[in-house]
Parts: sequence; structure tokens; C-alpha cells
Amino acid sequence: MTGSPLRLGLLYPGHAAEDDLPWLVESLFPDGSVVAELVHTSVDEDAHDVGVLLELGSPRRLNEGADRLRDRGADVAVWACTSGSFVFGWDGARRQAAELGEHFGAPASSTSLGFVAALRALQLRRVAVAATYPEPVTACLEELLDDAGFDVVGAGSQGIVTAAEVGTLGEDAVLAFVQAGDRPDAEAVLVPDTALHTARSLQALEHAVGKPVITANQVSVWEALRLAGRETAPRAGFGTLFAIPARAPR
Repeated sequence: MTGSPLRLGLLYPGHAAEDDLPWLVESLFPDGSVVAELVHTSVDEDAHDVGVLLELGSPRRLNEGADRLRDRGADVAVWACTSGSFVFGWDGARRQAAELGEHFGAPASSTSLGFVAALRALQLRRVAVAATYPEPVTACLEELLDDAGFDVVGAGSQGIVTAAEVGTLGEDAVLAFVQAGDRPDAEAVLVPDTALHTARSLQALEHAVGKPVITANQVSVWEALRLAGRETAPRAGFGTLFAIPARAPR
């Protein structure tokens, strides 16, 4: 490798499955040409509750994290929190990312927007959702996806309240609820919680349901690469999403 590495800025709330993110970046780029800059944003209450999540994704918390990412020389900023972005709705999530980018001074996005970009890149429309959240939170994601032009053909909710508990789930539990959340007419299954360890299980998940599975931590890294304009070659072993070339945003 020559020159400075590309630094992917990732804002992550609290602690649960944040190790997925640098692991995935290091696995995709073992030469060190791309690195993850992970900053933890503040959390007052660990709860998958709409009101709590609106505060979790507030400008105050994101801007504090963005300042630290800027100090580390990050090239882009991704709010690596699905629920803390989709609870604002489709328009609100885009506004959240725009305000984050304005404060950060470089391209910014979120995991929720990354899901939308990934589905569009894969040219998929009908999706099933396998969510860890309580039903009222999952319903917010369904609404965002609907407003973004997708057809949610089924949504499963595990009813888990805290990110801390989600982070303890092992691969067998993840495989089981993703299979339960799949629907025959879904073209892909979305697994939308960055508190869930999925990076090491991407191939196993797709094998279990026989179709693309897009997970929150996977798509957070993909979206950061897309924002940075990194034209990555297809990578085997990291799910369908990384088996297609990453394209810079138009």
C-alpha cells in the first residue's frame, strides 16, 4: 500500500456489536488501504423505544461524534444505527444525514439510508424484515421502506428491548430468527440492527434462506465505501452485497 489509507468514519451508539465493523473492514482490505474510524456516541438509555431512539439520533449527539471523527481524519461519516435513523421517517432520515454532513464537512449517511441504497444497487423491491426490535419500532422501518419505494412483504419482530441483549445473541439464534422472518415472495431479507453480530455469518445467513440477506453492520460499511467513492471489486464470502462492485453515489 502506498499513501494514506481511506478512513471510514462510523458513529456507533454505546457498546454491543461494534467489533463487527472494524473486523469487516480489515477482512475486506487486509492490505490496510481502508481502515475503520469508530467513534461511540453517547447513550442515556439503552432501549428500543421510539422516543428514546429519537433522542439517540439527535443532532447534539451526532455532532459531538462527528467532531471526534473529524479530529481522526475520517473521510466520510456514517451514523451506524438503523433504528436511530429510521424512526425519523424517510424525509427525516435524509435530513438527519444532510445535517450531519454539513456539520462534519464531508459526505455523511446512515445505516437506514444505506439499506435503501443497497436495495437499489441490487435492483430488489420486495423484502422481508427480520428485526430484533419490539413491533412499534419495526413498524417505523416498514414505513420508511414503503416511502422509499419498496414492498415489505413480511416483518418479524423479536421484541428485544435493549441493544446489550441483542449483542449477546449467537449465530444459531440469528439464523433461526432470520429464517423465521423470511417470506417466499421476498427477494431479500433485511436484518436491521447494528447491535447484532452478523459480519462473520453473512454467508451462513444467505445459505440458510437461499437469497440475499442484507445486515445492518454489513450495509454500514458498504455505505461508507460508496460515499467515499471507493470503487471496490466484488468480494467473495461477505454476502451478495459485496459480490457486486461498489459504486460511488451519483
